[in-house]
Amino acid sequence: MQSLDRKFWTQQYQNGTTNWDIGYPSPPLKEFIDTIENKELKILVPGAGNAYEVEYLWNQGFKNVFLLDISPSPLENFKKRNPTFPEQQMILKNFFDIKEKYDLVLEQTFFCAIDRELRKKYAEKMHEVIVPGGKLAGVLFGKEFDKEGPPFGGTKKEYLPYFEPYFEVKEMHLCKNSIPPRAGNELWIELIRK
Repeated sequence: MQSLDRKFWTQQYQNGTTNWDIGYPSPPLKEFIDTIENKELKILVPGAGNAYEVEYLWNQGFKNVFLLDISPSPLENFKKRNPTFPEQQMILKNFFDIKEKYDLVLEQTFFCAIDRELRKKYAEKMHEVIVPGGKLAGVLFGKEFDKEGPPFGGTKKEYLPYFEPYFEVKEMHLCKNSIPPRAGNELWIELIRK
């Protein structure tokens, strides 16, 4: 299996093989963001890619938002589109190496992009970086794919044992507002950190 490292992801951006990139905030995440009243929340979007959700948050007045990616390419793309966004809130790092704490982590195509073997570690790390009572919210794929990933699929039944030791599962159900090509394939999650 190919190593899903900085070189791999940078190559995807350079080659234009970014089929996951829809060019705007994912409707399930946009709708969720529109319900957040506290603009002071410290928010992380890991594996943010071109970070349309971060751009949307920023433009809605969320100034304590951070994007993280392992590849410099999407961070450069984001900076070109958002030249006034603070450099210190753009993190070029492996998610598993971060130490900061956040009130909310938004999940969009990150969990499905990491090696399956890291899923337990992902849940543990999310528990570590989210403050008690904080939230992990976003979209996971809710189906298996015909070919080996990324993206890597899965099911609610598979995911629950990863998260239940660390989070109260408030919601985990099929998204009602996915873009047409993803309809019926996305799970909306809202998990409260124990």
